[in-house]
Amino acid sequence: MDTKRARSVAVAGATGLVGREILQRLTADESVAAVHALVRRPLSFTHPKLTSHVVDFAALPPLPPIDEAYLALGTTIKVAGSQQAFRAVDFDANLAVAKAARAAGAKRLGLVSAMGADARSSIFYSRTKGELEDALSGLGYEGIVIARPSMLAGDRESLGQPVRGGEVLALKVSKALRGFIPKNYRSIQAADVAQALLANVPRASGTRVLLSGEMQP
Repeated sequence: MDTKRARSVAVAGATGLVGREILQRLTADESVAAVHALVRRPLSFTHPKLTSHVVDFAALPPLPPIDEAYLALGTTIKVAGSQQAFRAVDFDANLAVAKAARAAGAKRLGLVSAMGADARSSIFYSRTKGELEDALSGLGYEGIVIARPSMLAGDRESLGQPVRGGEVLALKVSKALRGFIPKNYRSIQAADVAQALLANVPRASGTRVLLSGEMQP
C-alpha cells in the first residue's frame, strides 16, 4: 500500500484510553483523509475528517469504503457484570467490526489485545483475548498488527470511566519500581500503544505481535 495516498480509516472503541489516542492522532495525520468512529454513544470530540457512527455492535450496518481499521473495544468482567457480557464486547464486538471492515475493503488491521493473550490459557480473560487474535487471522487481511500492552496508564477520569482503585495503586508501585521491573511488565502509557499501532499498521504484511516492551519509548 502507498502510505502517501490519503487513507480512509475506521476506529472502534474511540472512547477508551488507547482508542481516544488513536482517534486524535489519525485526525491529525495528513495522510488520512477520513476517519470513521464506531461508537456506542456520541463522541464529544469533533473534527472535519471525523464521522461518528453510533452503532449496535451486535448488528453492524455496512461500513463505508476503508483502507484499514483499528480495534480498541474492551471492558472488564467487573464492569460488564459477567463473563458472557465481557466476551460480547472483547470478542464478539471486535470480531464483528473486523469482519465489517474487511467487507468494506480494509486490507490492514490493528488490535489492542493484552499481555498474556493465549487461546489455550486457563484464565478466561487471557483466553478470550487469544481467541480473538486467532479468529482475526482467518479473515483475509494482508496485514494485522496486534498490540499486547501490560497495565495501561492514562486518565480514565477524563473519559468518564470509573477510577479503578487497584489499578491506581498498581501503577504507583510500577512507577516507583520501574527500574527493577522487566520492560514487558512495566505499566505503559496508552499514547505509546496507540503510536506503536499507527506506526506499524499502514505498512503491515502478515501478522505482527508487539509486546509491551517494544512499545515503550
